[in-house]
Amino acid sequence: MRIKSAEFLVSNSDVGKCPKNNFLEYSFIGRSNVGKSSLINMLMQRKNLAKTSGRPGKTQLINHFIINKSWYLVDLPGYGYARVSKSAKKVFQKFITDYFRKREQLVLAFILIDCRHEPQPVDIEFMKWMGEHYAPFAIIFTKADKLRPNALERNIESYKNKMLETWEEIPEYFITSASNNMGRKELLAYIESINIKLKDN
Repeated sequence: MRIKSAEFLVSNSDVGKCPKNNFLEYSFIGRSNVGKSSLINMLMQRKNLAKTSGRPGKTQLINHFIINKSWYLVDLPGYGYARVSKSAKKVFQKFITDYFRKREQLVLAFILIDCRHEPQPVDIEFMKWMGEHYAPFAIIFTKADKLRPNALERNIESYKNKMLETWEEIPEYFITSASNNMGRKELLAYIESINIKLKDN
């Protein structure tokens, strides 16, 4: 897929105010500081499309971007360890869960995982919640450039083994790096294949 245009459309905390048309929609979500904004900017080849920050929890709204004037990319707030108040965290959690339960245009969520770490309970729990609510998702392992190939392979296997304790099979997954474009071609090709398939049906 060639990215011809990528434009910010709207931010809000109310699922009911999300765009009403039937463009296919892909959301990106992960633990705070997983490198979500950097990944989105890399995929779209736009330097500041999604705002990056050294402070975890920067994204606090549902952010819609329109890509190639034909589908939506949605940047969702991070979960876990964000430095926000408990009351703010509850609000985030509510509109995130509302989004996944109510957003009919959503085709797939991409759950971002920092490949440098052992399987984190907060990620495992979130994927379990997605499975229980029949919300389709794929996994994106981020920051692959930070590890040597053997360590990267070992960490990915560790995650797969952890998931297979409760899942029958591993969801589709991608290995990426925002700093060297690793995984960009594969991820965009995957989105394009879904778009073509769903538009043909």
